[in-house]
Amino acid sequence: MKICCIGAGYVGGPTMAMIAAKAPHIEVKVVDMNAARIAAWNSDTLPIYEPGLDEVVKGRRGKNLHFSTDVHGAIKAADIIFVAVNTPTKTYGIGAGRAADLRFIESVARTIAEHANGPKIIVEKSTIPVKTAETIKDILAANARGFKFEVLSNPEFLAEGTAMADLTLPDRVLIGGERTPGGEIAIKTLVDVYANWVPRDRIITTNLWSSELSKLVANAFLAQRISSINSISALCEATGADVDEVANAIGRDTRIGSKFLKASVGFGGSCFQKDILNLVYLCEHFGLPEVAAYWESVVKMNDWQKRRFASRIVRSLFNTVADKKIAVLGFAFKKDTNDTRESAAIAVCRDLLAEQARVVVYDPKVPADEIRADVLGKGREEPRLMVASSAYEAAQGAHAIAIVTEWDEFKRLDYAKIFAGMQQPAFIFDGRNILDLARLREIGFRASGIGK
Repeated sequence: MKICCIGAGYVGGPTMAMIAAKAPHIEVKVVDMNAARIAAWNSDTLPIYEPGLDEVVKGRRGKNLHFSTDVHGAIKAADIIFVAVNTPTKTYGIGAGRAADLRFIESVARTIAEHANGPKIIVEKSTIPVKTAETIKDILAANARGFKFEVLSNPEFLAEGTAMADLTLPDRVLIGGERTPGGEIAIKTLVDVYANWVPRDRIITTNLWSSELSKLVANAFLAQRISSINSISALCEATGADVDEVANAIGRDTRIGSKFLKASVGFGGSCFQKDILNLVYLCEHFGLPEVAAYWESVVKMNDWQKRRFASRIVRSLFNTVADKKIAVLGFAFKKDTNDTRESAAIAVCRDLLAEQARVVVYDPKVPADEIRADVLGKGREEPRLMVASSAYEAAQGAHAIAIVTEWDEFKRLDYAKIFAGMQQPAFIFDGRNILDLARLREIGFRASGIGK
């Protein structure tokens, strides 16, 4: 069997690497038009950081795992074609700010229709709105040579930072297809690929539309829990309650559970906000304004939490941060990834710069150029935004520290040493609730966390 994946990003690269590792008899090719990205996949420095990814890629690359820009050749050779291209939120026209922009999905479908040399199984791996498969099928059915294609939905449920562990032992693998003889054969073919390492009872098969919708709903439910506990964090600060203690108490209820109840400066990443807004747009499209408003409130709460964190810094520093140095530790949207999409750090940095603060950012995995581009926009410069090479450098002479990403190294820093090199009084704002605030107060910090 030969598999190709169109799209060498955070989904396509790790997923195909795992298939190649667990099914060495399958030939796997990852293709992308971005030559620089493919060159990085073929180098010693991969384009994305994910714990465990280097070892898997380098163990299979050149054997049954290949990275190439030859999209047309890969389509011709493949039995199964995964589509893992970007589906960003539209910034123009109908549905702007909410609907998914499917231009790349459509482009890939047209490329497959043009270059396929026989029947293929097409697998939606990108996060897409329900009914996207109909668009893909219509485009594929118009191919001039009359080939038959089967379209499956196989959404990813990876958490960045733990993607390789999630792929190795997934909670579930979801495969949706048409309930036709051809569709059933296609479903079984893909089930057999995953069954090389995933127990059969964890492979769920559904119809196409249930599978497509399940991805959006899963992310919406997870984001809803984060926004819910973040709303309670504000109440905790107002009443003297401790949000971690509240979360622990309610999380012990088996009906609720403890996951995704960690108060923070706000969720980020490529999925949660984009998928919720997509769900909002679908609800509006199908005449469900009350449902749309309910889910939109999850995003609004997340945006408010980011603004609230920056405002708290300003209030604590005597209602002005003008010309004060603020060290922002962490820029990736979460630990163990170099992904900055929708990172809370972007909003925090922008709000502090708007208050005329001098902002110094340190992140162990995100390059300086990317930090500047995310905060300011490509090609723009701002002397009040600086990037440090270590947490100690960022904190030197600072009036305050803001922890925005929960990197493990921030837990192990010598905060007594950091405190000695800061302006007095020295403040620390733990936006991820990962530090021992009582110990920091003993050192002399004016330390506070979200909901504390």
